[in-house]
Amino acid sequence: MSKNENTVALRRSPVMSLKGVGPVIAKGMAKKGIYSVEDLLYFVPIRWLDRGNIRKIGELKAGEETSVVGSVESYRSMFFRHARKKGFEVIVADDTGFLSLKWFQWSKGYLQKICEKGAMLYLSGRVGNFGGTLQIVHPEVIVLGDEESPESARRILPLYSQIDGVKQGFVRKIISEAMNVLDSAPHGILPEKVEKQHDLLSFADALRCVHRPGGEDFSEDRGTGGIRRLILEEYLHFQITLMSKKRAVQKERGIAFRPDGQLYRKFLRNLGFGLTGAQERVVAEIVSDMVRDVPMNRLLQGDVGSGKTVCAVACACVAIDNGFQVAFMAPTEILAEQHYLNVHRWFGELGVPVALLKGGMGRERRGIIDSIRTGAVPIVIGTHAMIQADVEFHKLGLVIIDEQHRFGVEQRKRLKDKSRRPDILSMTATPIPRTLSMVVYGDLDVSIIDVMPAGRQKVATKVLSDDDREKAHAMIRQELAGGHGVFIVYPLVEESELSGVRDATGMASHLQRDMFSDYRVGLLHGRMSAKDKEDVMGRFRQGVIDVLVCTTVIEVGIDVPRATMIVVENAERFGLSQLHQLRGRVGRGTQKSRCLLLASTKRTHLATKRLRIMEKTNDGFEIAEEDLRLRGVGDMLGVRQSGLPPFRIGDIIRDIDIMIQARRVAEDFTQDLPDRAMKVLLEHIGDRFEDKRDLSGIA
Repeated sequence: MSKNENTVALRRSPVMSLKGVGPVIAKGMAKKGIYSVEDLLYFVPIRWLDRGNIRKIGELKAGEETSVVGSVESYRSMFFRHARKKGFEVIVADDTGFLSLKWFQWSKGYLQKICEKGAMLYLSGRVGNFGGTLQIVHPEVIVLGDEESPESARRILPLYSQIDGVKQGFVRKIISEAMNVLDSAPHGILPEKVEKQHDLLSFADALRCVHRPGGEDFSEDRGTGGIRRLILEEYLHFQITLMSKKRAVQKERGIAFRPDGQLYRKFLRNLGFGLTGAQERVVAEIVSDMVRDVPMNRLLQGDVGSGKTVCAVACACVAIDNGFQVAFMAPTEILAEQHYLNVHRWFGELGVPVALLKGGMGRERRGIIDSIRTGAVPIVIGTHAMIQADVEFHKLGLVIIDEQHRFGVEQRKRLKDKSRRPDILSMTATPIPRTLSMVVYGDLDVSIIDVMPAGRQKVATKVLSDDDREKAHAMIRQELAGGHGVFIVYPLVEESELSGVRDATGMASHLQRDMFSDYRVGLLHGRMSAKDKEDVMGRFRQGVIDVLVCTTVIEVGIDVPRATMIVVENAERFGLSQLHQLRGRVGRGTQKSRCLLLASTKRTHLATKRLRIMEKTNDGFEIAEEDLRLRGVGDMLGVRQSGLPPFRIGDIIRDIDIMIQARRVAEDFTQDLPDRAMKVLLEHIGDRFEDKRDLSGIA
């Protein structure tokens, strides 16, 4: 076995290979995501006990934040009459006095861990004084266990998140054993010269700094020293995996399209409007990829109404000019139908057939499938129906995926596999903060439309409370009197047990009967048949329906220029990105448009902050940055859809600067790395990010 293979084998050894770790302890570790020796090394302390800073109980004063160590003397359940609630109290002591610990909310399992008479506890919190007794309410507690081992003589002790059935001393012991096992083998991925070039601690030194901290120069700051280096190492694994994917794709032979064909020129000439500078730039970027004989893998980002579709169709013309077919997939039937109407209108004048393929088409479907298989139809627009096994393309050259984050990775792959290495153009109107693009789409080339087309209206947004409902109705009447259309969006289709949450079905009847009886109110939601949805939308576009009561089924793909107002009920229940998408349904004509966000008076402080951001800006990228700060990466992107893995130490929001550094280091390190060396490197990294390596390029 080579030195590298030996290192990899050691790192991937199960934790039960370490002395003293049996099935029960391994089960507790698994709950913390610890399965291998490497996982154990990345299990960093949540804090460090500095014996030089530990206070004696007898020295404590009310009002100060403190850290103490004491042993459990007694515990009891009690009723706090002044607070009229049940509580729990634990008394701890050291050689200078006693301290009361109190909880008003707790879990039985949590207290069982700390209520063992004689157990040594590390405590931190704000000291209070109640009836002459010093106390800490809801302290942070770590069970230290037996600290009579030789290691307890160290001044700085790492304290780890509690593992079921495992005491702190034993955690330190097995982590120390894991480090001893690996001491004989190098296990960082960067050569020493690269670490020196970027002024980095070695990986081994970082581990020692975190798990075996020294004294005077020790710092708990996650942004410096050992923890920063461990976060960087993990981010390097991720970035190098992305680069390996990109490198592999670039070695494949794709289609080398000839640019600037007859259809492409006619399409741009017949549009009736000129592309903006931003649109011209992204079209040039996409076409420059298409002319190379390497499969394109590009993401087109643009805010709601920025004109992504016209850019994508211009590039589709290049593929059709070269005798290839184009598959244009959208996540909903409404969006697919909207794209079909636009493309059919543009291409009808040019004599280019366009097909729409969606679910529930009956006998008509067979004819469309046959025309796709024979190549009679050069561009097909549709939903998931396009990835069915019986759909075969004659000569597929370009795949366009709109709102790509709404599809699972496997769904995107199935469409791509309809041909041998077609070019892939993904689109999203959900802006990803620029700081995150390298993380979520690190293996893609990204084009951004950052300027809105001329004439695109900014939508004035106003947050109103339930108490302002009459005012909102008056504003709606004002729009209707001008002959304009109004959307009213509800979070639910039908009435439910959720208190204070309105539903579209019930409110449509109420609004028609009691509020807007002199106007026509329509209803649209996701449970309706495709035919009924299409009929309702058609009547709203034509002005037969004045007020369209709906759910978030209209979030994307709706283009009704006559609609000048959107009202979102229970707006506090929606995320920022979703509110921004909904707001994008208006402001598409020449008239000024408004968005009213009706929210409960009982909304949370966080919900109020979200809604105020909507009042402040129409910029989707700015909203995305705020959304990221408020909600975090997982909630905002949907980890499953984005392909973003859970990191063991790093936090993308807090540590984005380290990710940027990791990207830079990875680029420098791998730029001239031979394929054989890259393969060895990937073996060292392992398979944590293998799904990213295999599938994320279809994003």
